[in-house]
Amino acid sequence: MDKITGSREKLNGTVIVTYRCNAHCSMCKRYMEPSKPEEELSPDIIKKLPKMYFTNITGGEPFIRTDLSDIVRELYKKSDRIVISTNGYFTDRIVELCREFPKLGIRISIEGRQETNDRIRGLKDGYRRGYETLRKLREMGLKDVGFGMTVQDENADDLLPLYDIAKRENMEFATAAVHNSFYFVESGNRIEDRPRAAENFEALINELLKSNSPKKWFRAYFNHGLINYIYSGKRLLPCRMGFDTFFIDPYGDVLPCNGMREKAVMGNLNESSWEDIWESPEARKVRERVLCCNRNCWMIGSASPAIKKHILKSGAWVAVHKLRSLFSEHPYSMYENSLVRDYRDGKIKKDELDRLSTCERM
Repeated sequence: MDKITGSREKLNGTVIVTYRCNAHCSMCKRYMEPSKPEEELSPDIIKKLPKMYFTNITGGEPFIRTDLSDIVRELYKKSDRIVISTNGYFTDRIVELCREFPKLGIRISIEGRQETNDRIRGLKDGYRRGYETLRKLREMGLKDVGFGMTVQDENADDLLPLYDIAKRENMEFATAAVHNSFYFVESGNRIEDRPRAAENFEALINELLKSNSPKKWFRAYFNHGLINYIYSGKRLLPCRMGFDTFFIDPYGDVLPCNGMREKAVMGNLNESSWEDIWESPEARKVRERVLCCNRNCWMIGSASPAIKKHILKSGAWVAVHKLRSLFSEHPYSMYENSLVRDYRDGKIKKDELDRLSTCERM
């Protein structure tokens, strides 16, 4: 099998069910270019998808779709595990769906404490409704629930307080840093105060390493990668999006990822079968683009499969830092990254990092 052939094993998939959204997030302009309900993929299109070991359902806001239960029902025939990313606003719809599918995972986007979250997401009362949704799901007995935060200048100082809430409530806690791509309809996102953001990630990483959970230790490695991304460093691990991982957008287009500046389309499920798309010349061309991509994205959709694929490298980092945590309160330092040290020492200036970021990510 050559290096640009897609995997024939179970895949990691993301299904973008709609581009409609009730939030107006400052770091995402997707709400300005929504899809139309009549254009969006149907449950019949879901039937064409391959077997998956994990599926993320996202948007837009997935719970805007009134037929989401039909989509989930079809995906459970295809996927071992499903997690839905949502802003948590439509509490009744979320609760109803989880009653029907109690093994669902739910991740609610919360961007900081109440005032910060509601300002960033442009969603009145968004924090309270999202948090109350999480609490109701926990009371129902759902285990795979939690929230995620996209770090930017405006909310960096809320990172550890949100983790503390997740820890207290025994919920999952996912992180990201602002990105730019066609998916976000955004090209101007950038963290200006890199040291402050990195310091907050450093504090989170040290808390994760002190836990007794191997899952949290590997999340520490992921967050180490986010510091590297913020400083415009090369990816810690190779990207293989489009090889064993895929996205499908509301229009049925099969994509390698959501991180490129422009869509890279392998084919459309409204027009072709999965097999014909996955093994097509167009898919090979897209994979060639992935191999040459210099955007250095570090989002969980691309990083998680890479961490598992390169378990010796990521595991070695985890082992070293977990061992340190047995003897030190601060087993991790952001200055392990040479770019962070160079910035601190004046060997590289902010405008140089900004240019590097713009060159590689726009």
